[in-house]
Amino acid sequence: MKVLLTGAAGQLGQALIAAKPLGLELIACRRAELDLANPQACCDAVLAHRPDWLLNAGAYTAVDKAESEPELAQAVNAGAPAAFAAALAATGGRLLQVSTDFVFSGLQGCPYRPEQGLDPLGVYGASKAAGEAAALQLPGARVLRSSWVYGPVGHNFCLTMLRLHRERSEIGVVADQVGCPTSTLSLAAACWRAIGADPNGPSILHWSDAGAASWYDFAVAIGELGVVAGLLQCAADVLPLTTADYPTPARRPSYSLLDSTASRAALGLEPLHWRAALAEVLEIRGQSLQPSELDAAPPTPG
Repeated sequence: MKVLLTGAAGQLGQALIAAKPLGLELIACRRAELDLANPQACCDAVLAHRPDWLLNAGAYTAVDKAESEPELAQAVNAGAPAAFAAALAATGGRLLQVSTDFVFSGLQGCPYRPEQGLDPLGVYGASKAAGEAAALQLPGARVLRSSWVYGPVGHNFCLTMLRLHRERSEIGVVADQVGCPTSTLSLAAACWRAIGADPNGPSILHWSDAGAASWYDFAVAIGELGVVAGLLQCAADVLPLTTADYPTPARRPSYSLLDSTASRAALGLEPLHWRAALAEVLEIRGQSLQPSELDAAPPTPG
């Protein structure tokens, strides 16, 4: 099997490369090699490589910046899947489109099921919803939604909090937005399972780690487990904030848990609880750093 991967330099892309199944031919494209904002380049990549699957892990993920760059967000998150779907229809390949909990409004109080209607709050969510619709125009395509994705590399909330725990005595973090952190390690495993799953299985899948948390809960756990992993000498005090206390250009869902019950059965996977997955990520982060780096703040994620 030949798989063309986009977003290879991103946090999920790196996890996917590390978890690549044996015997699979992987063509990993970074942004410099494949501009997702260029639909012709997207088509050309498919026609040149003729993959059995295209795993679209690349995306415009700057949620707040998308409010001022809607055209770019739409081009990357919706235009690229549309171009891929059109080209794959000609070559006979299939598409796995990675998506997000931000396609939902967060106004209900129970986990969102894969078949529910979409109601995004902002530009980022709307662009990802449009990308899902474009991808699903291709017969056999799959959408895999996840939430609050982070990992041991890249730009993410976890690495930002590690830096803030190291630099400050107090951190204010929003406590009234609830979802579930998801490790790139577990998400990568789910993506590869989605590609190998029954072709007659569901076209929309949900995957996150188990349990529920607020951003406040997540930040507290990063401090606690960061000390255990040897990444921090001590954790900062985390102060709960409301969404109103911390206004941002883009609105966030206040509740975005994903119901992954059916998807777990389809993929044959059971998730770790998010705290166990976080401990795993922090252990890997610690192993990847030189001793001198443990005493210095990592680069500020964008």
